[in-house]
Amino acid sequence: MSNDITAQYTTLDSERVGNELHVWLDRPHKLNATDTVMLREIGDLFSSLERDHSSRVIVLGGRGRSFSVGADRSPEPDPEDPTSERGKRWQANLGRRACRSIENCAIPTVARVQGHAIGGGMCLAMSCDFRITTPATAWYLPEVELGVPLSWAAIPRLAQEIGTARARQLVMLCERINGETAANWGVAHACVDDADLDATVQAWATRISSLPELAVHMTKTTFRGYNQQHSLGDASEADADLIRVAHTDPSVAENFGLHR
Repeated sequence: MSNDITAQYTTLDSERVGNELHVWLDRPHKLNATDTVMLREIGDLFSSLERDHSSRVIVLGGRGRSFSVGADRSPEPDPEDPTSERGKRWQANLGRRACRSIENCAIPTVARVQGHAIGGGMCLAMSCDFRITTPATAWYLPEVELGVPLSWAAIPRLAQEIGTARARQLVMLCERINGETAANWGVAHACVDDADLDATVQAWATRISSLPELAVHMTKTTFRGYNQQHSLGDASEADADLIRVAHTDPSVAENFGLHR
């Protein structure tokens, strides 16, 4: 059955493969660039999956040539753009909410990452439990180069996943790495040739879904609990405010097309 979960969404697609749910970022004409609609829909979808007791694993991928190139610099108007200050602050937190909803999903997640995992795209991939990529895939966090702090709770998540030293190198120096380096650093769990990507992702998904379901669920919950230790000093609650302050800089606004 296809489109059973995401029929209500405009930027996502899905298909069921047995007890697996494959969710696709579905803006291939923009290399799956993220806008407020997509981020809102990701948050809504993954939050709703807490009630899905039939899926044993979720594969998150991107339609077309790329997983995601990050922020859409020329987004279409969002009909749900808030006008109140409180609403604007909520909207500025959409990326953080999307990543947290993936990270906190009770179902194990596997990211299928090809082409690009840039900025917010890399943040979405890093929110998954497992990440499979290809040698030519570009992993890159350009936020500091663009004059904004990396938000979306990405810094504590990166530090937890790959260690603070490598996280600092990626975030502060905006270092570009390929899929092989991503696998060596722990950003990805495996790097395989493009022709082998689907088979490898399927093998990981099959392995996860073949294990005793309750034990997998409880183990993921345990890891999630330990990860909360990293959040004790997590300043990402202020992400929305940091983003809005950064966008008051005229050069930053120009970078993100806010003067259109």
